[in-house]
Amino acid sequence: MPVYSDFVKSLMDLLKVQQAVLAGNSLGGYVAWKTAVDYPDRVSKLILVDAAGYATNAASVPIGFKLAQIPMLSGLMSNILPRRVVESSLRNVYGDPSKITTELVDRYYELALRAGNRKSLAARFAQNKPGEFESQIPQIKQPTLILWGGLDRLIPPENAQKFHHDIANSSIVMFDTLGHVGHEEDPAATVAAAQAFLDR
Repeated sequence: MPVYSDFVKSLMDLLKVQQAVLAGNSLGGYVAWKTAVDYPDRVSKLILVDAAGYATNAASVPIGFKLAQIPMLSGLMSNILPRRVVESSLRNVYGDPSKITTELVDRYYELALRAGNRKSLAARFAQNKPGEFESQIPQIKQPTLILWGGLDRLIPPENAQKFHHDIANSSIVMFDTLGHVGHEEDPAATVAAAQAFLDR
């Protein structure tokens, strides 16, 4: 994880961005808050969307994630990936699976087939140590908005409360009918919450 936060800081250096608001979903949320801990002067505010970081037990894990964590199958997945695995994984992370369109599945499938993507997914799971840096979360001093889907089965909603408890300057907006990718399921509602936070 320190490599990810260093990458964000290096990218900001390259782009000559002295300070920024960082927002991230899931692993991206983990990267965002770890960057805020490692380089606090570079992050003005945080938006954490169903963010990772605590050791937790998922109520349900997408099948694509399960396959990526099995060494024998992850190698196979690097070469063969049925489209229905992508669709099943998407249905798992949406609060309302009826919102999943053929076009959306096609988009995720096309991204999964890009060179290196499936191999890197397996590598990320191999590197993952749940809760490794959770003791650092109380070090976050930046104003933080915590957005969470009430139907998130991958990172449960109680984790939103953990972040809120551990980050002194934080607020929560819970979306009861959304899942793990609420910003994708209901962009208008989630953007409105983020904009209100940024305007404060």
